[in-house]
Amino acid sequence: MRNQPKYNFFKNTSYALNGLKDLLKTETSFKIELVVTALLLPVIVLIDAILVYKILMFITLMGMLIAESINSAIERVVDLVTLEHNEMAGRAKDIGSSIVFLSIALFVVTWLTILAELV
Repeated sequence: MRNQPKYNFFKNTSYALNGLKDLLKTETSFKIELVVTALLLPVIVLIDAILVYKILMFITLMGMLIAESINSAIERVVDLVTLEHNEMAGRAKDIGSSIVFLSIALFVVTWLTILAELV
């Protein structure tokens, strides 16, 4: 049996907000990507593009933040298991980094393609 409390919307929301607070306190990459997101959200609203393009732009922008969150979670779990150098731990962290890299590549390609279409 899993050691999991009964579902409670408000408690689960507080857990999520605690995670976001922790990311903001401790993760420089997340902070940088959050600033990029804050700067580019108005672009999505202001550009003259069809709704599908705006949704794609929003999804890829949020995807960066999601990927960075996943990477941070992977790094913390690996560090919980071992702080010593371990090949498998390093590979897990590298894969987490590749998630971020791929999300940023998807963001850049999507935005450049859409913006080129609009010009």
